[in-house]
Amino acid sequence: MGLGDRIHNAADRLHGKGKKPAGEAGGNYRMRAEGKGHGLRADFKQAGEKIRHAFKRH
Repeated sequence: MGLGDRIHNAADRLHGKGKKPAGEAGGNYRMRAEGKGHGLRADFKQAGEKIRHAFKRH
């Protein structure tokens, strides 16, 4: 798990955390769903990187 991957995942997570409330405030459900998707995608990618790193180490 490289530093670049971590930064990219954190940026996706922050992007989602900004889009979700903006969509809720404006009543735009598509934007809200996209924000939620960005956050979930970043979390899954981060978990996959951790699993891959754990198996690589042993």
